[in-house]
Amino acid sequence: MDNELYDYSPITEREPVRWPNGARVAFYVGLNIEHFTLGVPSTSLNEGTAGLVPDALNHGWRDYGPRVGIWRVMEALDRYRVRASVLLNSDVTTHYPQIIEAGRARGWAWLAHGRTNSVLQAGMTPQEEREYLTDVVTTIEKATGRRPRGWMGPALTETFHTPRLLAELGLDYVLDWTADDQPFLLNEPGMLSVPYSVELNDLALFTLHGMTGPDFLQLVKDQFDQLYADAADSGRVMALALHPFVIGQAFRTRYLAQALAYICGHRGVWLTTSDEIAEHYRRTAQKRP
Repeated sequence: MDNELYDYSPITEREPVRWPNGARVAFYVGLNIEHFTLGVPSTSLNEGTAGLVPDALNHGWRDYGPRVGIWRVMEALDRYRVRASVLLNSDVTTHYPQIIEAGRARGWAWLAHGRTNSVLQAGMTPQEEREYLTDVVTTIEKATGRRPRGWMGPALTETFHTPRLLAELGLDYVLDWTADDQPFLLNEPGMLSVPYSVELNDLALFTLHGMTGPDFLQLVKDQFDQLYADAADSGRVMALALHPFVIGQAFRTRYLAQALAYICGHRGVWLTTSDEIAEHYRRTAQKRP
């Protein structure tokens, strides 16, 4: 099946992307703030207990994020004046209202990220998905005071109808299609793809690949250095994907702080949000790929 959602566009054949103040790299943190339903298998550290009810090992590990990890991550972001682009499960607004309050005080961007990370909309009918997305978006708007502009599905899941349904709800970009280092236009009218990363992602690096804090720090530096060099003629986006129950562990957070210090210590970096990247690209791009 051909991918009709977006067209092929080699990065070498596009009009240059220009970021504010001549920045080379637009950097944002995609902070996954999620809720998991007890008794439903989901993201796991130990698959050996994932099918148990209750699964105390894995559920407790995930629950560490909103209870402890998020506050460590928040401190690191504050230190370097980085505003998070929050990938928000709408159920978080009910279960962890203190996090919403803290994020509103910091001017975070809020993206819709499904209801919980225990429910994926893949397989829903268009009407089921329309009702589901409407509930997610309106719940987040009510709690945060801002209607989400962006979307990332739980586990980056979509149906073939998702972009159209999101556009109907007034959203204008997605993070699910991690196919580029620059924003690009989707074939669904009004919809844009903004870069995200499933590789520069703490969940994958630490739990799937078994990397250490120093490994993580070096990977962030390597990613930034290459994108910074690539951006000599046309701007790039660097997304750092984080989960509080992973990077917020006591023995890891220092490496996040060191990574942020490295990036923020360079000139030509736009510390921004995914919302602002999408808005700037729409406003300034002269040609769309």
